[in-house]
Amino acid sequence: MFARLRNLSQRQVRTVWLLVLLLCLLPLARLIALGVTGADGGLGANPIEFITRSTGDWALYLLSITLAVTPLRKLSGLNWLVRLRRTLGLMAFLYLSLHFLTFFWFDHFFDLQEMWKDILRRPFITVGVIALVLMLPLALTSTNRMIRLLGGKRWQLLHKLMYLIAPLAVLHFWWAKAGKNLIAQPVLFASIVGVLLLARVGWWLQKRRAEQGRATAAVTRKAA
Repeated sequence: MFARLRNLSQRQVRTVWLLVLLLCLLPLARLIALGVTGADGGLGANPIEFITRSTGDWALYLLSITLAVTPLRKLSGLNWLVRLRRTLGLMAFLYLSLHFLTFFWFDHFFDLQEMWKDILRRPFITVGVIALVLMLPLALTSTNRMIRLLGGKRWQLLHKLMYLIAPLAVLHFWWAKAGKNLIAQPVLFASIVGVLLLARVGWWLQKRRAEQGRATAAVTRKAA
């Protein structure tokens, strides 16, 4: 089973990519359908809250899945998974942007002054806006052309901002839910993101030890 998955053709990988893209867009399509048709009670008694919660939740889901791609690739050997990472990250940015747009449009009707006051007054909004701002350069540099312009190393360094964005998104979610005494989900997401980040720290330490071991061995051979 895994042998077949490891050796997918370019066409099969593209099919998987397209399927993932469509799945990522399904929550947005559902929101639009509920708003237009009013099916299943539509967007509920408080449509703004419904849209805000849905877009925010899906931004966090997709951020977590994006972080999970590398560990899953390392553990499974499915190297083509890396081709899904940028798409998942862009979809997370899409829902994060819609989450902010809902706040900016429906909560403040594009009043920049009132929105700025709200951002400064409520820390959980401040943290959320910081996460969005940090994610903007990642979205803008997500193309192959930008990778070539920046160079692989600088591009990878820039995209390590994801390791800061995800905890900020979790903190935003935690503070937003804590005010309503709903902390089960924030604890779950904090645990998931924490494990995914700690795994990277472990691999980095392992790599450093291996490099130091090779350097020591090289010095020993020269001394001999």
